Amino acid sequence: MEQTQNAVEHKPVFMPRVNSDNLVKTDMVRFERHVGFASRQKKKSINDMHQVIRKKYGFNNVLELSSKSGNKLSFLLSPLSLKLTNEYDGKQYSVENAFQSSGVFEDGGPYTDLLTAPPRQAKKDERLITSGELISYNYFGIEWSVEPLTAFYDWLYVNALKQNTQLHEEVMQYQAFTDMEFNPKKSIHCAAYALAMFVALNKRELLDNIEDPAVFFNLYHEFKISNTEHLLEAGWI
Repeated sequence: MEQTQNAVEHKPVFMPRVNSDNLVKTDMVRFERHVGFASRQKKKSINDMHQVIRKKYGFNNVLELSSKSGNKLSFLLSPLSLKLTNEYDGKQYSVENAFQSSGVFEDGGPYTDLLTAPPRQAKKDERLITSGELISYNYFGIEWSVEPLTAFYDWLYVNALKQNTQLHEEVMQYQAFTDMEFNPKKSIHCAAYALAMFVALNKRELLDNIEDPAVFFNLYHEFKISNTEHLLEAGWI
């Protein structure tokens, strides 16, 4: 049988910034992807990607956020696992559930029943596709515009991580974050980006009052945004 050759892959890396006009710097890295669906192939690809990042930027600690990393911290930081305590009912919901249950579409939503669905099921609910164009978000009465594009998702994730203080010390050791499963051509919301934003805000001591949507929203005017959407606009993806 002919052996499948490895392929060249491009994936984003998200880097927290402290002394910069960006909170997060997003760049694309080129590496060799090991073809195949086996977890060991995925891990080889992640290792190769991280080697490129370490060499290019001089980093020591890079965290892969997808489940393919095999890292317990990655599991705890996944939007499917990371819980946000809601101030209105005192209950905890995963970032994924909170996000997917808040979409307001032309023909329906928000579908609040998705708050308590299994996170993977909530993410794939057909109503999120068949209800027309996404026009806004409504999270327990808090309304968010779809612009800036990732603001609402980032707000959910950053606040969830802020609440989970037991994760902070380990998270702050990392200099860059990746997600091998994230496809910037198909999605703009990425937990690895929001995670890098949290690290930058923590280092800059800007986490106070971040629960206030207005305070968080202002960040998108105070700092230049560098995410995958901007890479797409620039033709880098």
